[in-house]
Amino acid sequence: TIAKKVAAELGFHYLESGALYRLFALIALRQGLQDEAAIADAAEHMDVVFQEDEILIEDQDVSSQIRHETVGNRASEIAPLPAVRQALLKRQRAFRQPPGLGADARDMGTVVLPDAARKIFLTARPEIRAQRRYKQLIEKGFAANLGALSRDLAERDTRDANRAVAPLVPAPDSQV
Repeated sequence: TIAKKVAAELGFHYLESGALYRLFALIALRQGLQDEAAIADAAEHMDVVFQEDEILIEDQDVSSQIRHETVGNRASEIAPLPAVRQALLKRQRAFRQPPGLGADARDMGTVVLPDAARKIFLTARPEIRAQRRYKQLIEKGFAANLGALSRDLAERDTRDANRAVAPLVPAPDSQV
């Protein structure tokens, strides 16, 4: 939310990188893809369009579908896969266009755009993020369990911080 607001204020393009991983996860879930190569191939060739606040796959709006917790958990599972990350990297970097890019991702400052002029590593405790996520889900009419959301976020943070490929860590030159 903050990255999106900063990008808008500066007149920059915006990239929610996590949405790309969630798209891959949704496709993998829909098509029953388990194999790393198959997921990476689907990611590389998927027809996706970001249009204002809508995300379209083959002309179908999946903006709300990618926000389901099952999709988010699957995204965290496929995120460490090197072939999937490589397929995504080219797409992420393509968003970098004048006059600038505001982006958020767990590896934006360390892997995707390590030469970015300004890097901010913004974080909050899982309980705080779970409260925000709970409120978002309830407002959109989804069932949610605050305790489960908090546990899921803490587990995902631990998994992402300890993965071998592009771990969740601040870039050395970022402001935390």
